[in-house]
Amino acid sequence: STMVTSQYVRLTPDERSREGSIWNRVPCFLKDWELHVHFKIHGAGKKNLHGDGLALWYTQERLVPGPVFGSKDNFHGLAIFLDTYPNDEATERVFPYISAMVNNGSLTYDHSKDGRWTELAGCHHNHDTFLAIRYSRGRLTVMTDVEDKNEWKNCIDIAGVQLPTGYFFGASAGTGDLSDNHDIISMKLFQLMVEHPLEDETVDWTKIEPSVSLLKSPKDNVDDPTGNFRSGPLTGWKVFLLLLCALLGIIVCAVVGAVVFQKRQERNKRFY
Repeated sequence: STMVTSQYVRLTPDERSREGSIWNRVPCFLKDWELHVHFKIHGAGKKNLHGDGLALWYTQERLVPGPVFGSKDNFHGLAIFLDTYPNDEATERVFPYISAMVNNGSLTYDHSKDGRWTELAGCHHNHDTFLAIRYSRGRLTVMTDVEDKNEWKNCIDIAGVQLPTGYFFGASAGTGDLSDNHDIISMKLFQLMVEHPLEDETVDWTKIEPSVSLLKSPKDNVDDPTGNFRSGPLTGWKVFLLLLCALLGIIVCAVVGAVVFQKRQERNKRFY
């Protein structure tokens, strides 16, 4: 459904069950980069009912239609989702919502839960936004500039992200029962001049598998109305560890208290 004009690229018109995308023909071999995107999502939807949203991609696959905002599921690489409709009625998130996902081809995006189980982090956004995606030395940062004032606000900041070179940039969008115009007004890629450790020179960056070094699984995340995550419910192991730490703390305090009490007793005896 993509339509190219002199002022914007319309990925989908404001019509139901449409999808469209645009992709680079040439892969990106930069290790450190920053992508600036100006997009606009608008339509004749009543109140705040819009659908479904768009996605920005840095993936191995290109031009493969699919169910994830008009593009392929089980992809290899990075996706930034700009979701405009809450499919999960129980969610506490504020929509529209930006989220990030890194996939090595094994993960599936769950539309019914708005991708919550595979999401790394996210935040609320507006329908007309300037977005910056920065990847440098294993750190992924997503920033927004709502009114084009060059005042960037952090949305996502994740360390330990591994992305290979040789992937393609793209943007896609899809509509379902609800619809919107999904417009890409501009996409600009910048190379970042960053010093790397000497050992990085021996790495074949095209063979790296997309991954994220997390202290916990994204599935442990639960919703927070602020758009951030807090830890999930306490499991049996967590309760056991907490009790063990509390017990050790009590023992240490008891030992220290006994030593202090004994020294005071000795001082009192010498005094008398």
